Amino acid sequence: MNWILDLFTKESIAQTLIIFGLVIALGIWLGKIKVFGISLGVTWVLFVGIFISYIGINVNHELQDFLKEFGLVLFVYTLGLQVGPGFFASLNKNALVTNLLAALIVLFGVIFTIILHYSTGNSIEIMSGIMSGAVTNTPGLGAAQTTITNLHLGDTSMVTLAYAVTYPFGVFGIIISILLLKKIFHVDIEKETEFQNKLNNLREDKVISKHLKLENKQLIGKPISTIFELIKKPIVISRMYHKGHIITPTPKEILAENDVLLIVAPKNTFEQLHILIGSESDLNLKTALDSNLVSNTIVVTNKDITHKRIGDIPEFHQHDFTFTRLHRAGTQIIPNGNISLQLGDNIKVVGTKEGLERITKVLGNSIKKLEVPDIAPIFIGIVLGIIVGSIPFKIPNIPLPVKIGLAGGPLIVALLLSRFGNKFYLNNYTTQSANLMIRELGITLFLASVGLSSGAKLSGAFAGGIGFYWIILGIIITTVPLITVGIIAKKYFKKNFFEICGLLAGASTDPPALAFALKIAGNDTPSASYATVYPLTMILRIVAAQLLILLFT
Repeated sequence: MNWILDLFTKESIAQTLIIFGLVIALGIWLGKIKVFGISLGVTWVLFVGIFISYIGINVNHELQDFLKEFGLVLFVYTLGLQVGPGFFASLNKNALVTNLLAALIVLFGVIFTIILHYSTGNSIEIMSGIMSGAVTNTPGLGAAQTTITNLHLGDTSMVTLAYAVTYPFGVFGIIISILLLKKIFHVDIEKETEFQNKLNNLREDKVISKHLKLENKQLIGKPISTIFELIKKPIVISRMYHKGHIITPTPKEILAENDVLLIVAPKNTFEQLHILIGSESDLNLKTALDSNLVSNTIVVTNKDITHKRIGDIPEFHQHDFTFTRLHRAGTQIIPNGNISLQLGDNIKVVGTKEGLERITKVLGNSIKKLEVPDIAPIFIGIVLGIIVGSIPFKIPNIPLPVKIGLAGGPLIVALLLSRFGNKFYLNNYTTQSANLMIRELGITLFLASVGLSSGAKLSGAFAGGIGFYWIILGIIITTVPLITVGIIAKKYFKKNFFEICGLLAGASTDPPALAFALKIAGNDTPSASYATVYPLTMILRIVAAQLLILLFT
């Protein structure tokens, strides 16, 4: 029976895989435990790994290092694919203020980290671990460790411990900050909800539809394309009452007297449309009984059309259907000829039954195709990311060339491929479940690795009280930037409490905090702010952790 004991305790590849499996499984199970409705989730894998290492169980170091780096690459790459579309969408002017506030939270966190570095004498490596734990950002820890290794600054186990002891208080620190702001603002949830509903109705960029009667005599006899040329903004004419019939018009359709156009456009565009076309009509083309038009949402699954502009695909220029809305990665886009479709896009189409059948065949609408991930482009992207992360470049006053490493390179490449990959015939689409599976596998391998490499020094971290000292520093880095920017957002930018809750959770890239914000709000408003700032914040957190070490070592 000694072989069983040796299998669990004697270093080997089999023993390493068994220990990793046990650490990850136990960590996932413990992560389901909630305290006051809040769970630390997958971070429990790190704590279990630290404990296993603390009691003296060691694993094969070469395999451990491989699993750590491979897990980090899988996590940041699939994370980049997930947040990429939202990241580029978040850079538009409508989301600019919210993203600037989130960036300010990151900046304040970095500034306080630097101040505490100089005032306390803690090394910048330790402070980067404290900061990553305080803002609950695991990729930041990975980026810091990679940079420390590339610069040959020594062991990273104490950095991991600094992250581990501050992380739980980072989660609760975000929640405490939300509660303090609720108290400071004297928030009445019912009144705030009523105010939020009014704001939603007044949003200028909200996409709406209206029936407009053609009253401008100068447009009669001209093609619909004239309206597009004069407005110069993305709009869709989804239905048209024309000469006694309801049709889905093409840009070449000739306008006639008494035409009624059902237009889909941002709310702030309709003032110009009223001046150009005419007043709102009482006729409702959506519910007209004599209409032979139907609508349906179709999923893009045909790879052959994803690298082309909508305007360059002949099959899209038909009389019997119209694209009215396009949903991609949680954002709504008004379809126009300059947009290139991506796999997984959801397009709302209005047209005749025959027209919808034809366009469905062109777009694909085969969910089964999306459920089978195309692995080759994913690994090509990972290879490109590793190459980019390995490029050395010089920074003034730093003696050695630096690299953005295995955390930065794959993330940057994934972001770019999620946006532009189709132009190079690289299909990086994965279903949400497949993406989540790979991400969870990557992060659990990474957390198990750093935990198993750090537990031996756990007693030393708390023996002299240094661990408790780190916790205090982490609480400062967590709460002060959040409360400060929360007050700024309310006082100077008139953000309501629900938006601020989502902003704080997103700026901390913390799902448990979002869950708490949704619970206290009783609506989905925090999710919108969270999704707006999450992509940019995640990138800034990773870059900040690296720059701290590069510039202050």
